Amino acid sequence: MRTATVNLSLPTVLLREVDAEARRERRTRSEYVREAVRAQVQRRKNWDRLLAYANANAKRRHITQADVETAIREVRQGKR
Repeated sequence: MRTATVNLSLPTVLLREVDAEARRERRTRSEYVREAVRAQVQRRKNWDRLLAYANANAKRRHITQADVETAIREVRQGKR
C-alpha cells in the first residue's frame, strides 16, 4: 500500500494520551493513529449505511420524522 505523510496538530494532552495508548498496544504512533483513523472512517461508513437503510424503510412504510418524534416522546413518557 502506498502511503503519504501528513502533518497534524494535536493538543499536547491528547498527544500524550495517543503515545501512552500506542506504547500500551506496542505500536508506533503512526500505526496507532492510522488504525484510529481507519476505524473512524469505517464507523462513518457503517453509520451512513444504517441511516440509508432506516430512511428507505421509513419511506416504504410512510413513517415521517413527526411519527418518530411522537414515538420517542411517548416512550419517554411511559405511554409505549
